[in-house]
Amino acid sequence: MSASEQLLTIAAVLLGALTTYVTNYWTERQRIRRENLTRWDTRKLDAYENYVDRVRASIFLAVDLYEHREGIRPSDDPEAAMVAAINDAARLRGRSFERIMLLAGDEVVEAAHSLNAVAMEIDWQALGKTPGTLEEWRARHRGAFAAINAFHEAARADLGVSGRVTGDTHPDRDLLLPPARREEGA
Repeated sequence: MSASEQLLTIAAVLLGALTTYVTNYWTERQRIRRENLTRWDTRKLDAYENYVDRVRASIFLAVDLYEHREGIRPSDDPEAAMVAAINDAARLRGRSFERIMLLAGDEVVEAAHSLNAVAMEIDWQALGKTPGTLEEWRARHRGAFAAINAFHEAARADLGVSGRVTGDTHPDRDLLLPPARREEGA
């Protein structure tokens, strides 16, 4: 074998080794990138789920207090305990909102701000800090559930989930309310 053949063989081996190294490097880099994206998407999903759960829990507590105060459905729980539960729920909602601020994209953060504002309005009316009629109370709830749907839409887009929870495929839904009470003696 001549010197030029030996050099050509060595060059081919070096080229093969370099190609293998570069291919393995890029494959490993892509695997790590996918793992990081998956890890962050999992954390985002947990944060989004927790936030909506906290919002809904605070709304349900506000409903209990509002109905108790308005005589719609009196509670056996002391009013002070109900107020403390709402305040605790608002604190937990605030903590989960902070996770949204740390992990979410711009659209999700804006949707969370809107949802948080409506949830606070519900708390304030239930606590008596904001006056309002039953119709205003129901309008706040309609706004809250519309804001929850908007948050879901933004979160789905941020996570890359296809489909929508609103729009032509899904009809508008209203609050599920019991029928109006009949007047006494009617």
